[in-house]
Amino acid sequence: MPRSVVAALQLGSSPAGKADTLAQILSFSEEIRRKNIALVVMPEALLGGYPKGSNFGTWLGYRQPEGREEFAAYFAEAIDVPGPETEALADLASCTGADIVIGVIERAGSTLYCSSLFFSAEQGLVAKHRKLMPTGTERLIWGQGDGSTLPVVTTKAGKAGSAICWENHMPLLRAAMYAKGVEIWCAPTVDEREIWQASMRHIAHEGRCFVITACQVQSSPAELGIEIAGWEAERPLIRGNSMIVGPLGEVLAGPFKDAVGLLTAEIDTDELIRARYDFDVSGHYSRPDVFSLQVDERAKKTVNFLSEER
Repeated sequence: MPRSVVAALQLGSSPAGKADTLAQILSFSEEIRRKNIALVVMPEALLGGYPKGSNFGTWLGYRQPEGREEFAAYFAEAIDVPGPETEALADLASCTGADIVIGVIERAGSTLYCSSLFFSAEQGLVAKHRKLMPTGTERLIWGQGDGSTLPVVTTKAGKAGSAICWENHMPLLRAAMYAKGVEIWCAPTVDEREIWQASMRHIAHEGRCFVITACQVQSSPAELGIEIAGWEAERPLIRGNSMIVGPLGEVLAGPFKDAVGLLTAEIDTDELIRARYDFDVSGHYSRPDVFSLQVDERAKKTVNFLSEER
């Protein structure tokens, strides 16, 4: 039976920067290995940070110089893919035997992307997904991914894909991922709300797949030494609520609130056949004679240089 232990690592980006965050991630190495975890999912923007409450000095039609300085500092905390941080994560996968899906802020030229990276215990960095649609003012600081980074990766626990935070609310993205045969839906996020938990249960039930959502947990602005207009100084910025959900929408573990740690559950991908008996969203319950979706997976480039071979 294809049983395995999967986990959500609930952790927040360190105010001290990506090096300290990486050190905290690596500190879970022994626990991951000891618990024989096959797949670990980590939160959105864990390496690089999610600057909740920041406006980067921007109002409609106006950008202040200090906002440009803030962006430069944020850019410096992003990671290169590949780079030293991805090498360390590949080593973590190798030494623990666990495959990894982690949310990062990725540098590409002078643009930042909110991305999910996939690591294999045997092969290291194997794939990435760039968030297709940054939400609200995230568009100030992150670029948009394209259809060339929509992987479904075979992991030790099953076929895994990733949708980041509010991408999970995009019905056509979900349809595309279901059609790729995703068995384990990985949802890195910073959304802690009860409605997010309902969305995760819905996706598991709709896709008849296992869902692992890993959310950051962050202290209050007062503890972090920052001020956010309209935010209670003692109220936590992000409270976690990571979850693992089964293919009929049942909660297998969590929600895990206000703490750092590994949330684990045992899953069995054989259960997916039983779950899809009466509802296979991309199979017998689809109506291709009525509905169809075209997904463009070509990488998009603004400038293409064509040269004649000599």
